[in-house]
Amino acid sequence: MLAMTEAAAEAISALTAQEGQQEAGGLRFALQAAVDEGAQLAVSVAPAPEEGDQVVGTSPGAKVFIEPKAAEILDDKILDVQPDEEGQLNFAVIQKSETN
Repeated sequence: MLAMTEAAAEAISALTAQEGQQEAGGLRFALQAAVDEGAQLAVSVAPAPEEGDQVVGTSPGAKVFIEPKAAEILDDKILDVQPDEEGQLNFAVIQKSETN
């Protein structure tokens, strides 16, 4: 199952609050396209999980909704946030280390 860092949870909480979805909403990952090198995922703020979505997180708090095909891809990953060159925070999906 996808894990989430504390920094990612804080960013999701801030994002859902900004979108007016802090009570039941969350960040949703869906498979956009499968390509040879991997997969492209669509990320959006959603008011609630869709039927069949895997839910990561707690209520109240930061939640991530993952559609079934995306869940297969994200099963052994960690959701984090990392700053870019301009200092903007971006979500990053990283591989869990073998020691976790």
